[in-house]
Amino acid sequence: MTTTPAPTSPVPERLALLRARLQHHGLAAVLVPSADPHLSEYLPERWQGRVRFSGFTGSMGTLVVTPTRAAVFADSRYWTQAEAELAGTTVELVKIPTGAATHHLDWIAQTLSQGEVLAVDAAVLGLAAAKQLGDALSARGIVLRTDLDVLDEAWPGRPDLPAAPVYEHRAPHAAVSRADKLAAVRAGMARAGADHHLVSTVDDIAWTTNLRGADVDYNPVFLAHLLIDEQAATLFVGTGKIDADLQARLAADGVVLADYADARAVLASLPDSATLLVDPKRITLGLRQAVPAGVRVVEATNPSTFAKSRKTAAEAAFVREAMEVDGAAMCAFYAWFESALGREAISELTIDERLTEARARQPGFVSLSFPTIAGFNANGAMPHYRATPESFAWISTPDGLVAEGLLLIDSGAQYLGGTTDITRVWPIGTPSAAQRSDYTHVLKGTINLSRARFPLGTLSPHLDTLARAPLWEAGLDFGHGTGHGVGYFLNVHEGPQSISRAVPDASMAMWPGMITSIEPGLYRDGRWGIRIENLGLNVSVGAPDEFGEYLAFETLTLCPIDTRCLDHGLLRDDERQWLNGYHAEVRRRLAPRLSGAALDWLVARTESV
Repeated sequence: MTTTPAPTSPVPERLALLRARLQHHGLAAVLVPSADPHLSEYLPERWQGRVRFSGFTGSMGTLVVTPTRAAVFADSRYWTQAEAELAGTTVELVKIPTGAATHHLDWIAQTLSQGEVLAVDAAVLGLAAAKQLGDALSARGIVLRTDLDVLDEAWPGRPDLPAAPVYEHRAPHAAVSRADKLAAVRAGMARAGADHHLVSTVDDIAWTTNLRGADVDYNPVFLAHLLIDEQAATLFVGTGKIDADLQARLAADGVVLADYADARAVLASLPDSATLLVDPKRITLGLRQAVPAGVRVVEATNPSTFAKSRKTAAEAAFVREAMEVDGAAMCAFYAWFESALGREAISELTIDERLTEARARQPGFVSLSFPTIAGFNANGAMPHYRATPESFAWISTPDGLVAEGLLLIDSGAQYLGGTTDITRVWPIGTPSAAQRSDYTHVLKGTINLSRARFPLGTLSPHLDTLARAPLWEAGLDFGHGTGHGVGYFLNVHEGPQSISRAVPDASMAMWPGMITSIEPGLYRDGRWGIRIENLGLNVSVGAPDEFGEYLAFETLTLCPIDTRCLDHGLLRDDERQWLNGYHAEVRRRLAPRLSGAALDWLVARTESV
């Protein structure tokens, strides 16, 4: 590990400014969720208040600040990272079991006294989270105030709204027209008995309108709200972000533009005769509060959330093509990497740079789909680790020194025809018996779930044990979910399905066309981490019979799984057959796109075992 002395943290000074505003408003605490007005996963800089006032940069976490204490609540994926980043900030880490845990509610209830006031900005507080928070506070007589953005008062030079232009996702990659998507959403509104529908989640808006943007890193989306009625739709978006030609094409489909800041006022002007559909998991309290009391409100999942999760046959074909170009990029990278070991200086940062360059050369490449995770040895044991110029590991030096261990690389890209997400682990030197055992158990979990057949409509969390069973048999486990939905040139993480320990509900049913990651792992703190991830497409198998229709996963991801880490004695014959069959398909699909060293590497890494 290479590190440089950490500079003095600016967090204590920032907290002092924030606490001064608490005192000014007579507040006992402020809650800072990791959220923006669209409840996005990746936040524009303007809404990265939790990062600014704590120093913790993980993608999930909650901050609570009182006049004397500050605490970040983070799950096991971030514990090591948070401990390092919070050092010297005076902010304490509260470890929680999962990202959905509500330990911060208990902490607030125990820390604040009856009659004291907690502030949270309603503009970034999800409606469902607001109900949980309100119930917890009222039980203890704590007052909730949601009309203040205290952070804004304590944040000199706070960044403005992003200004990146909006562009159109066009045919052939946009395989369904904007008019057809709007018609499908309106059909969903009608089924819910609604004549108006407010959409605030940016991926739902991008999907519905066939528009894309660059307002946040990694996801090709833009900040907007969308209000749909039975005849037209109003897109609330920053002035100047959509040019005149695109504005005319939108108008032809019944989509008119309004200023981003006008969404609340237009909601407030809805007539009492309106019936408004909102998704309580995908709308903020601030927007809900703007709806007139006389308007009937229907709460249900956004129709677009279901629709965009079920890729069409044409979209699936483009995703397969994206997987081929992505796999070709990875082969080119790994061929360079193995040849460069001991000849060039290679660090975790180098891997990020070179792998990004390999992808950027591919047709249809737009951006990465999330920050590349390149974790060597102990760094790989942190599931959401990211190397920085201040802290990273060296793998190879120009004078021939090569460190030994396991290298975990979790990476992905956005292409016009699909979104990729893949994790592989590579041995540097000779893996130990313990490493081989861990690696093989994780692979068995990947194979077990990848081969699953399950009834149409199975709730996705019920599949989680299939990936864990081979690890449980050896007394092993991992702390994160097994799989997340993946968008179509959209968010790399999308719902409604989730293969995890989440409490299942009807919205999580598995349907044909859904793309879901399969990524069991195993982490030895301070030693190594292993995760083997492919994306799978739900496809129908066999003709429906008296037991109904069944689904299976078509493995989409195309890249060799390193066999040098295997403990062959742990693999059953049927597991070996799956691996050999997968590698035969990888070679068949990628070989025509490769030549020279990259092709040689592919052939070597796809030999049968």
